[in-house]
Amino acid sequence: MRDALAKKPQPVLQKKTRFRWVVLFLIFIVYMIAGADRANMGVIVPVIKDSFNLSNTDIGLMTTLFYLGYSAIQIPAGMYFGKKGVRKVFSLSIILTSLATLFMGFANSVLQLKIFRLLLGAAEGPLNIGIVTTINRWFPPKEKGFATGIFMAAIKFAPAIVPPLCAFIIVTFGWREVFYLFAIPGFISAVLWWWLVKDKPEESPYVSESEVEYINEEKLVEHKVVTKTKGIGQQKVSLNLNWLDQLIRTKTIKPLDTSRKVVFSWNVWGCALGYFFMVGITYAIMTWVPTYLVEVKGFSIMKMGFVAAAPWIGAMIGNILGGWLSDNVFDRRRKPNMLLTAAATVFMMYSLLYAPDNAVVLGALLLLTGILLNLGYSTFLVYPMGLASKDQVSFAAAIVNTAGSLGGAFAPFLVGVLLDTFNWNTVFLFLAGSSLMTLLILFTIIEPKIGTEKA
Repeated sequence: MRDALAKKPQPVLQKKTRFRWVVLFLIFIVYMIAGADRANMGVIVPVIKDSFNLSNTDIGLMTTLFYLGYSAIQIPAGMYFGKKGVRKVFSLSIILTSLATLFMGFANSVLQLKIFRLLLGAAEGPLNIGIVTTINRWFPPKEKGFATGIFMAAIKFAPAIVPPLCAFIIVTFGWREVFYLFAIPGFISAVLWWWLVKDKPEESPYVSESEVEYINEEKLVEHKVVTKTKGIGQQKVSLNLNWLDQLIRTKTIKPLDTSRKVVFSWNVWGCALGYFFMVGITYAIMTWVPTYLVEVKGFSIMKMGFVAAAPWIGAMIGNILGGWLSDNVFDRRRKPNMLLTAAATVFMMYSLLYAPDNAVVLGALLLLTGILLNLGYSTFLVYPMGLASKDQVSFAAAIVNTAGSLGGAFAPFLVGVLLDTFNWNTVFLFLAGSSLMTLLILFTIIEPKIGTEKA
């Protein structure tokens, strides 16, 4: 008995800590680097298109190959993380992602570009599910939405800084140097993750017992009345959200505690299908907006770099704001944000049909598009946390993210085919229709009410 107690992980710090926010900061850095590694190709394409004889279909196919590799690894990684932990495979995944990025700089043919893009997707695949698993284990339920918003903002922060940074590197050095330089930060972050982030907070020497207790607290409130305090006198304001519960079909359920229950849950698959369309829209924009700005709007490389950053600046704002709204204003309801994003994106994609040539106005429109598209983007991955038990969250999230990855593979490729056959108006109508499909699907799933069991 003594030996068993001795082997049980125990926090060594007695003073109050907040090390989970260090973990979240590192999550942001890791996923930002991953986002930069996948976003840089969109900026490189207008530069190498002629010399590599790339058709629009070829460009779309490179994104498709990335997401095919990415999606293939999702469910195996989710099942592994749920049973064995995140730390080892996660650190290896970061290293392999940087190596695949480095290899892109040595490509001398279209075939090599496609192969290395496929390898990049497979290498990066475990990162998303590993981060979702880490957030689920390192944050209490009332902070999961905000933490996931920060995590998803990272993947949007990268495309905000990548276009102008890539443009500068291309003009100063060349396009190959983009990949050489982008590979370096990943190796550093892999070391930091291995050193600082354990699979569970109770295993970390940097986490106090009080923080472990706070992370694992189960004191959750019912979805009926939200009570807020404000002012010096701590005046209480009650906000009754019963009407919202009826609209979003709130229902008390038992957590899905087996893989079979997860696989046969329409709520999981409905969320996954909605995410399929939303990720498709996002990565169609990431892949094609730089080319759109250069070829349709006639922008220079540097001008394109700054305008192409606008939707991703908006995306960062939208993800963080959406996570905060989900946790606080909507009291951990996830569907309201998802519905808002789907409805608003239909309108924004249609509005891009009439986008002006003025860089400032177009930048503002793309900024607003980024905000609205991402208000509910992160909540698609938070949603399974309210459906599944802690041991099954990784698997449920893997299903959702696999569908999203397939959407990321499908949409950019189809956009390339549409451009070779039709025009940009057809593309924006296709993206608006994709968002409308998400809206309709979301009305078929429930909003799980948080009970006393761990989600």
